[in-house]
Amino acid sequence: QVQLVESGGGLVQAGGSLRLSCAASGGRFSINFMGWYRQVPGKQRELVGTIGRGRPNYADSVKGRFTISRDNAENTVYLEMNNLKPEDTGVYYCNAGAGPWTYWGPGTQVTVSS
Repeated sequence: QVQLVESGGGLVQAGGSLRLSCAASGGRFSINFMGWYRQVPGKQRELVGTIGRGRPNYADSVKGRFTISRDNAENTVYLEMNNLKPEDTGVYYCNAGAGPWTYWGPGTQVTVSS
């Protein structure tokens, strides 16, 4: 079983930046993709972006502001968030696909104040 641990969340003012990290460990299968989702209370979890073996893809709401990168050797995925807006506030979850399963981290809170 793959364990995922996110870090880097916090409180930031609008226009600021944060960098999230997610480290994966364990599991029998190679990780095929990693990604980021976010959720606010009362709403469904939504995609932020994912990265597989090619170029990352992003939700329209974050294109041009967020960048996903991946260190395959360390099984770590990063989310660089710039020009943050209050609507980016939420719990950010990392996920990873390995073999037939998808795993999720416990999440990290990002709060953007106006």
